[in-house]
Amino acid sequence: MALKDILRSRLGFGAAPLGNMFRDIPEAEASATVAAAWAEGIRYFDTAPFYGAGLAEIRLGAALADKNRDDYVISTKVGRIVHEEVEDVAARDLGEKGDVFKHGRPNRVENDYSYDGTLRSIEDSLKRLKTDRIEVAFVHDVAQDFYGDEWLAMFERARTGAFKALDRLRDEGVIKAWGLGVNRVEPIELLLELEEPRPDGFLLAGRYTLLDHDRALQRVMPMVADRGLGIVVGGPYSSGALVGGPNFEYAPAPPAILDKVARIKAIADRYGVSMKAAGLQFSLANPAVAAVIPGASRPSRIAEDSAALDARVPADFWRDLRQAGLVNPAAPLPDGV
Repeated sequence: MALKDILRSRLGFGAAPLGNMFRDIPEAEASATVAAAWAEGIRYFDTAPFYGAGLAEIRLGAALADKNRDDYVISTKVGRIVHEEVEDVAARDLGEKGDVFKHGRPNRVENDYSYDGTLRSIEDSLKRLKTDRIEVAFVHDVAQDFYGDEWLAMFERARTGAFKALDRLRDEGVIKAWGLGVNRVEPIELLLELEEPRPDGFLLAGRYTLLDHDRALQRVMPMVADRGLGIVVGGPYSSGALVGGPNFEYAPAPPAILDKVARIKAIADRYGVSMKAAGLQFSLANPAVAAVIPGASRPSRIAEDSAALDARVPADFWRDLRQAGLVNPAAPLPDGV
């Protein structure tokens, strides 16, 4: 089944912030944010064991517990096992993500892309989410940003373990789809070059945004489209940099990125376009994109995202971005610009 058909809506909810991403979020605020997403009609929720060592899944499960399970879709991820015993959070090696989840639960998190580890990961997620099924499972972070030069070895472990397990679960009807959930394009390119296994789509975070999309346009988007698969775009605001935040790629934004943001914003202000509208609508204009999942930890952000999706953006805005060299000439733009 095509990812677009499974996810139902083009705007989803990225639950990473519910894992206390960057800050200690009160329970009431987390619950209210999910409630706001539901009130706005959002029915696709993406999470992962990695987000706060299970905290995001626990909070999402609690917030959706009173909803009809047939009315919403969940994607979560495999590749990490959350253990009962605790560890020193400051000592965790999170690759480029550093201490992003230092406010999460202190439970020990183990990288495990094995066949049995994948089955356990799904089982544990079901318990934390308080549900009997998961529609989509993404293999999480088998990429350079976590494993450096060892990423190919981790990918091979996933190929002989997690990929086979998810193929089986999909064929048995336990899940509807699976793929990779990564922040780099190379693992997706590598998987698409293999004859087996058979992924259904991908979650690509931060690599198809207004601020960074050149590499994805070269191979990933055409390959995904040619195979009739789909891409979920995570991090459409580039860790907040696009909408005025201080971070890009989970770290302080460099001067070149801040300059690009300022140039885009100058054009957006001229046309009365919000940066959120520009970011969401740019990502969704690519026919390979099945959904976009901005993260939020405050209820007010949900209404902003929903309004941005529906906002009218003049065609001249997109033309000016292209003329200024702020978008790749090959990037599809809304309304066929």
